[in-house]
Amino acid sequence: MARGLKVLGLTGGIGAGKSTVARLFAARGVPVVDADALAREVVGPGQPALREIAATWPEVVAADGALDRKRLGAIVFADPTARARLEAITHPHIQALSAERLAALAAAGNRLALYEAPLLVESGRWRDLDGLIVVTASEATQIARVRARDGLSQTEAEARIRAQLPTADKVRLATYVIDNDGDLAATEAAVDALLRQLTSSV
Repeated sequence: MARGLKVLGLTGGIGAGKSTVARLFAARGVPVVDADALAREVVGPGQPALREIAATWPEVVAADGALDRKRLGAIVFADPTARARLEAITHPHIQALSAERLAALAAAGNRLALYEAPLLVESGRWRDLDGLIVVTASEATQIARVRARDGLSQTEAEARIRAQLPTADKVRLATYVIDNDGDLAATEAAVDALLRQLTSSV
């Protein structure tokens, strides 16, 4: 990791509220590097990753040179081999960009930052960080949030949750756990308590 900067991973299952927790930390002055945002950035027009994707699947690049995410998604989610190929293309670019952003944060004098990513545990990337925060919520809460956010049926929401690594497996690897099953005030209190703990040690 970037010298002088403590970087904690932030992850959690779908609907657990990982992004809410990230926003709360950011509002309290802790910079957050969002892996999903980096993933979108590295496949932007003119980027090397997009050129590699276009060479593999020419049909997923629109006439204006932009990536047709829906068409690419239809290909890679139906074929594990294609998904692995896409990850092999994008992940090195995402990691390089994340290292660049974290180095810039360190150079700016930051002592603590979060790296927010949904697949930190699954990818093994959590091992490269200085700790892991896992955001949790009950399955009923996750389902309710996913249905409200994405307009899914109960069955669709359950399927998405079942497709992910169980939260208990992530919690076993966690350095810190934030329970986000309650209201926003409770989550804010949990974030404040963890931030006090973290800032006393960096």
